[in-house]
Amino acid sequence: MPTQPTTQPERAREILRKVRQLEVRTRHLVDQALAGKYHSVFKGRGMDFDSVRPYAIGDDIRSIDWNVTARTGHPFIKRFREERELKIMLAIDISNSGDFGSVGSSKREYAAEIGAIIAFSALKNNDKVGLVLFTDEVELYIPAKKGRRHILRLVREILFFEPRRKGTDFIVPLDFLNSVLHKRAVTFLISDFCLVGDFPTALEQLKPKLRASKRRQDLIAVWVNDPRDSELPNVGLLTLEDAETGEQVEVNTSDPKVRETFQQHAADRREELHQTLVRTGTDVMELSTAKECMPTLMEFFRRRDRKK
Repeated sequence: MPTQPTTQPERAREILRKVRQLEVRTRHLVDQALAGKYHSVFKGRGMDFDSVRPYAIGDDIRSIDWNVTARTGHPFIKRFREERELKIMLAIDISNSGDFGSVGSSKREYAAEIGAIIAFSALKNNDKVGLVLFTDEVELYIPAKKGRRHILRLVREILFFEPRRKGTDFIVPLDFLNSVLHKRAVTFLISDFCLVGDFPTALEQLKPKLRASKRRQDLIAVWVNDPRDSELPNVGLLTLEDAETGEQVEVNTSDPKVRETFQQHAADRREELHQTLVRTGTDVMELSTAKECMPTLMEFFRRRDRKK
């Protein structure tokens, strides 16, 4: 019998169910493991001037406000408070290559889980979270706000937003964020980093944009891989199609040399991309859809904490 098309109410219920499932799972992970580490790593961007008070014996003389002291004739010191509130931006690649998945979830679904974990960590620490979904253009921008309903909206969009375009261009979201962010933010650039066109040329074009973004933002590249991005199965003749360009090529995966060449090519590209991110000062978190994301997130935050 032919499959009945999904009605709008059924799709709405399915979207709500998936969003709720992801909320329960990610909030549990945050509560159990990540919230404290998030607060430690992203605990504030500096100190804001609060007020002055009379100098007392034992106060650090470097805190003396010399203007007030000169005006009153008595020593006063400056008081500061930590600028606690942060702005977190999730910039997530929703190009066609993210729809691929060989081990259960697609790279886009995996990216949604990572984004949800970060967003609920920010919610628990009373930080604002915003979202940019991009392909080779900015498909959706939601300014940073607080609150559970806002976070659930972001999760829903990450999972189910239907992009107009297929390709990827990282320069577009980086330029966009640099234009709309007037104060320093923590930006998570989440993607499988499948660069279109000549790979070395694309990397060279990306370098100055990464450096410019790093000067204005705390930029973290979250690199989502699928096992089949770097190795081929031994399944005979196989037609591979580039999800973003539509280009197809037929390969004989039974040939060990073909599989070895594919694996080496993927390893070379991986190393080039990693070195480019590191040399531009971009922090890198590399994850695989074949593994739980939480251990990698925890290790990344521990590493950031040690660097402070």
